[in-house]
Amino acid sequence: MLDVYAHFSKNDIIIIDMKIYDVVADLCSFIIKSCTEDFFVLYSCISVAEKQRIFSIVSEMLPEFFETANYARFSQGFSIHQFSDSEFTPEFYGRLEKLVLTLKNEKDFFAVVGLVQIIDESLETILKNEIRKFQEDDFSVIMNSNREQVGVGLLPRCSCCWERKRRLSHYYNRIDNFLFNLLVLENSILGELIDKHIFLKPDFFKDFESKKALKIAATPLQLEKNFDFNFHVADKVQYFSIDYKGLFSKAEEDALWGKIVVAGESGSDIIVFPEALGKKDMVGAIQKKIRENDGKIPIPSMIVLPSHWENFQNTVTVLDRHGSIVCRQSKQNPFKEVYNGTNWLEHIRANNIINILHFQGVGRIAILICKDFLTTKYTEQLMRCFKLTLLIVPSFSTGSYDFKQSFDLCAHDDCNVVWINSCAAMEEGKEHNFENIGYVRKRISRKEDESQKLFEMKTCSGAFCGKCKKDCIFFETIGAV
Repeated sequence: MLDVYAHFSKNDIIIIDMKIYDVVADLCSFIIKSCTEDFFVLYSCISVAEKQRIFSIVSEMLPEFFETANYARFSQGFSIHQFSDSEFTPEFYGRLEKLVLTLKNEKDFFAVVGLVQIIDESLETILKNEIRKFQEDDFSVIMNSNREQVGVGLLPRCSCCWERKRRLSHYYNRIDNFLFNLLVLENSILGELIDKHIFLKPDFFKDFESKKALKIAATPLQLEKNFDFNFHVADKVQYFSIDYKGLFSKAEEDALWGKIVVAGESGSDIIVFPEALGKKDMVGAIQKKIRENDGKIPIPSMIVLPSHWENFQNTVTVLDRHGSIVCRQSKQNPFKEVYNGTNWLEHIRANNIINILHFQGVGRIAILICKDFLTTKYTEQLMRCFKLTLLIVPSFSTGSYDFKQSFDLCAHDDCNVVWINSCAAMEEGKEHNFENIGYVRKRISRKEDESQKLFEMKTCSGAFCGKCKKDCIFFETIGAV
């Protein structure tokens, strides 16, 4: 048993309110390490009598968890008490320690999960306050201090208006299928990845509270490729890198800024650009345009700029509507290009950092650049670890087939996907792969037409004859189900 309860004095109240997360993480770790997935299948159909037994055990030692002790009324439901920080006293933790030790020594796995559920519900108000605190920071760290020891991290879970209440219960058997307010991050799933969490401010998507929807703009940007491939051999491997043609020009700036303005004026919350078409001084130029605009023209809340290839990194920069950098997401999985009949690997070095953007009502957003999304094991790893609800996928690819096939992987998880390609990736003889230049795959209700779940962005006819007006932009709305 980890010493997460410590030895408290009356001056330890500030520390004590964080210890509850260490307790929950320890309990989750105990279940994860002790039980197979079959246990979660059985627990999902726990009997009323067993629930009553668990609540009686907890009530006997820790009655403050409940608003009422009338457990005979269990089948009609009863209230869990909402804790405040000041209620986590040394005396409370002493009793909690005894209960936890008893349940673990007796290997009462059902009661351990039941206790975690009770704590999860009792922390609802506190966790909403935690979200508000996190929204004030540039990025947030895990709430429990014992992640390294127990292999589990905890964060408050932002709700999502299009996910089912029992999301993942038919796909993954895991402990937080039974929780509503806590997000459980398992190090064994995360592996070598480094998670960075950003809780977006409550007004980030300023109209979301009233609309319960996000309007997405996506654009292939241009037909012309603004870089050359540099093919070279290093350490016995054939690689390619990207060499850009000149600096970020006035014409490129105008084209990019023009799309942002059109998206903003249409009421879009997010605009997404393709992979690779960015340049080194692009970010500063667009930040300057946003700041000079000074609110005169509406700007999308989230701008996912074209990725820029430099120093063995292929990186997307995300800006907010004020021009501030929300995050920089680098590609983790290199793309393989066929050139002159042989394979050449994108010469990137993964930094293993994955940014997770949290927003109440939207859930959790991640950006997977092209091959990251097509790497099924990687995509599933992220979705399973973070319960992602929206994937943004910028790409520079010779076709859409594999991307479309991968969308169904996300359907089980109620995870919507926005994918946008670039016409500049079109190769002679592969024009048939470019019927659509982008898709939005979204969850719909059972009452809606099945055709509504996949929004197709049709490639304009000019792209097939080398004519680009640079005016292609597509709009789709995803929202509550």
